[in-house]
Amino acid sequence: MYRWAVDLRSGSLEEREELLYELLDRAPDDVAAADEVRAVVRDYRDHHRSLYTRALNQADVFVDESLRGPLLAALTDARYNCQAWAAMGCAAGGFTEAVPALLDLIEDPDWNVREQAIRALGRLGDAKVVPAIAPLLGDPQEYTRQHAADALAEIGGPEALEALWHELEHRRFARIGYVASNLARFAPSVLPRLEGAATSPDPNQRYWAVIALGSTGDERVAPILERLMATDQGATVFDGRVDVAAKKALRTLRRIQSAIAARSAAS
Repeated sequence: MYRWAVDLRSGSLEEREELLYELLDRAPDDVAAADEVRAVVRDYRDHHRSLYTRALNQADVFVDESLRGPLLAALTDARYNCQAWAAMGCAAGGFTEAVPALLDLIEDPDWNVREQAIRALGRLGDAKVVPAIAPLLGDPQEYTRQHAADALAEIGGPEALEALWHELEHRRFARIGYVASNLARFAPSVLPRLEGAATSPDPNQRYWAVIALGSTGDERVAPILERLMATDQGATVFDGRVDVAAKKALRTLRRIQSAIAARSAAS
């Protein structure tokens, strides 16, 4: 038995945090250490919030089925005020019962709670939440739009794709790299639509289409990017140029292909 169970409830906060980090380091290979960390989450009201949040920053290391109930409880426990970290834990555990509470939290006044709720919904992958997340692509805060785009791509499916595509076509904000990179995650099925957008009369749409094409890592798009790099000097509303974007997209394409080749060689 470890002495840490007592130490995590007593002594200076700095000492307890240090012990918690030691437990987290051991947790992947040490069942007893992982159990001690789980106790912090299970009995969260008995522990300092600092320990709870630090533990759940590494939720993937230790969260298991035994924490389903405590994490769902903490997700709606505004008094303990660690809902953002409870959302991380529910996502790590795959606890789909958390979805209704997470949907409530995407409107929370605390930006961190909103962010983690959106990310958790994306990770849990329930397609029914797409209508709730899609409007966040129009949020005034760019980080919220980014997390919404990430979540939609993580969930996938036709509704999520259409929400992202609508942003590419109607562009409510000047810079939508987060939309382009997430549309690329729908490859190869999205390639024909991106290729079509790369011929749009709107240089802004062509710009973001080529960014998305490069992010697919698909060799078939290279000729399109090469052509646009050589011929398209269209300018965007933020003084970007399509030919420059195509050049960057080609570099991105090659980096992705190199990374895939390296992983294949390693395996």
